[in-house]
Amino acid sequence: MIAIGSDHGGFGLKEEIKKYFEKEQIKYKDFGTFCEDPTDYSDIAAEVSKAVAEGGFGKGIIICGTGIGVSIAANKIPGIRAALCTDPYMARMAREHNDANILTLGGRVVGIGLALDIVQAFIDSPFSNEKRHENRINKIKAIEDNYIKNNFTEC
Repeated sequence: MIAIGSDHGGFGLKEEIKKYFEKEQIKYKDFGTFCEDPTDYSDIAAEVSKAVAEGGFGKGIIICGTGIGVSIAANKIPGIRAALCTDPYMARMAREHNDANILTLGGRVVGIGLALDIVQAFIDSPFSNEKRHENRINKIKAIEDNYIKNNFTEC
């Protein structure tokens, strides 16, 4: 199941992705926002990221105006590897090489057709499980664990 959310800047694109999910019978849960009223992207990013990090969802998609803010916010949650992707190749590499578990998109940056291609590449691409990529991800986890252990005071 996929966790999806957006702020007001990504609301329109999120609704189009949901239509695509329904057509393709892809299960998802919408974490909001549910209208175009101003919403803080950091709140939505945190909700989706926590849901993915806790294991309730295999992947997440978060959308704001540019995709930058939600990417920054999502990557503050331990266990999240959010990737801002602007084309299908980036989405595929984010999954295959980085085992990204959240895709971030810019609702004001990519059109619907391109966004759907990016989403499909992200969903369809598995992590490669190559040792070199596993080692790099483990190093990212070690950095994260060290910051958590030291209360974010030293690396």
